[in-house]
Amino acid sequence: MRVAGADLGVLGAGPCPVRAECTNATRWGRQLTLRPRPLQELIDANHTARQDQTWQAKYALRAGAEGTIRQATAVTGNRRTRYRGLGKTHLEHVYSAVALNLIRLDAWWSGQPLDHTRTSHLARLDLTPAA
Repeated sequence: MRVAGADLGVLGAGPCPVRAECTNATRWGRQLTLRPRPLQELIDANHTARQDQTWQAKYALRAGAEGTIRQATAVTGNRRTRYRGLGKTHLEHVYSAVALNLIRLDAWWSGQPLDHTRTSHLARLDLTPAA
């Protein structure tokens, strides 16, 4: 919410002497977003739920899927299909999946992780033969 003349002090006597304690904005000062009470309560409840371990476990699964989709769009450019028809589109998706799997296998075999922030499912497997 923007108030005209917010940079002025009480009754337009000049800039507020303690403005630096409220905001670091240089142009319009502090802006507040006021939502309807039910919406704000829902947002607050969602922020609280994010601290729960079950929510974080579900989000970790989603983050893995989102990362795969992001890699597919970045590497293969499959935001839009190049072909018309379900058969050709499906074949393009299969080729893209094969390409992503080859990239991931190459990273696994060379020991160069694609992402340094997590350990892949393949890397978590203990592939050493049992003696």
